[in-house]
Amino acid sequence: MFIDEVRIRVKAGDGGNGCLAFRREKFVPRGGPSGGDGGRGGDVFMVASTHHNTLLHFRFNPEHTAERGRHGEGSNRSGREGKSIELPVPVGTVVYDADTGELLHDFTQAGDRFMIAKAGRGGRGNQHFATATHQAPTEHEPGHAGEAKYLRLELKLLADVGLVGFPNAGKSTLISRISAARPKIADYPFTTLEPNLGVVSVEDRSFVVADIPGLIEGAHLGHGLGVQFLRHIERTRLLVHLVDVSENTGRDPVADFKVVMTELEGFREDMLRKPMFVVASKIDVAQDTARIDSLRALAADKGLPFFEISSVTGLGIEALKYAMAQVVAKPAEEEVKAT
Repeated sequence: MFIDEVRIRVKAGDGGNGCLAFRREKFVPRGGPSGGDGGRGGDVFMVASTHHNTLLHFRFNPEHTAERGRHGEGSNRSGREGKSIELPVPVGTVVYDADTGELLHDFTQAGDRFMIAKAGRGGRGNQHFATATHQAPTEHEPGHAGEAKYLRLELKLLADVGLVGFPNAGKSTLISRISAARPKIADYPFTTLEPNLGVVSVEDRSFVVADIPGLIEGAHLGHGLGVQFLRHIERTRLLVHLVDVSENTGRDPVADFKVVMTELEGFREDMLRKPMFVVASKIDVAQDTARIDSLRALAADKGLPFFEISSVTGLGIEALKYAMAQVVAKPAEEEVKAT
C-alpha cells in the first residue's frame, strides 16, 4: 500500500521532578538539604531512511512518545535521563506543523537527522536553594514538560524525470521499457493508481524516472484521481509529456496536451517553467500522420523538444533516453538560466 500523507502526534519526554530531602546521618555533623535534580526527558528525532519508501508505518501507529526523566532522589542523587526515540521516514519526506502549517524540515538526503520535539529539562532539587541565611530550604522544582506536536508528513518522491499525460498515454509502458520497473499495464484508464519509480542507465550515468497516475480535465478540482500525486514530480529536473497520437483515443492530441498543461498550472504555476519534452507515443498504431504533425507544430511553437516513440517496437526510445540523460546531467544553474 502506497501511503504518501499522514498525520501523527509526537511527544518529547517530560523532565523528572527535583527532590525535597535532607541529610540526617549519625556522626555527620553537617547535614542539610540533599535533594537531587530530576533527569532530562528524551527527545524525538526523525531520520531519513532508505529502508522505507512510504509512510505506511505511521498509518496505524500515529502516537510516538519519548521516555520521561526519572525524579531526583535524596543524597544528591539525580534522576536518570529519559531515552530519546528515532522515527525513520523515507527520503523526500516533508514535515509540517499540522496546527500552523509551518514547514519544519525537508528530508532530502539519506541519514538526515532532525530533532522534531525537544525534551523537558529536569527540575532542581532543594540542594540548589540553600544559602547562608536559608539553610533548610523546602523549595524544589517540578520537571519541565517536553514538547508535544501534531505533525503532517508529506512524501515527495525524489526523481530526476517525471512522466505526465492522459491516462493510457503509454507512461507505464515507457518506464517498463527503459528501466527495471514493472508497473501494471492494461488497456483501460487509470491502470496506474500510485506513482512508480524506475532507474534508467545511460552509459556511465543513471537517473530516476517517476511515472504518476494520468491526469484528466478538471483534475485540479478533484476529477479522476485528482492532482494528489503531482507532488511527486515537484522536485524533478525534467517533465516528459506523453501524448497518445493514435486514433484509438477519439481525442485531438493538441487538445490533450493543452488540458494536461492547464492541470499542471492549476496545481503549481512553476511546474510549467520546468524543462519539458513533448513525446508523441504509440506512433506504431498511428495511421493519421496529421495528428503527429499538429503536435510537432505545437511543440515547435512553444520551443519544446519533440520526440516520436513506440514503447512496443522500441522506435525512438534510445534517442529519448539520451536526451533525458543530457538534461539531467546539466547543473541546476544552467537550467535556471535557460528558463
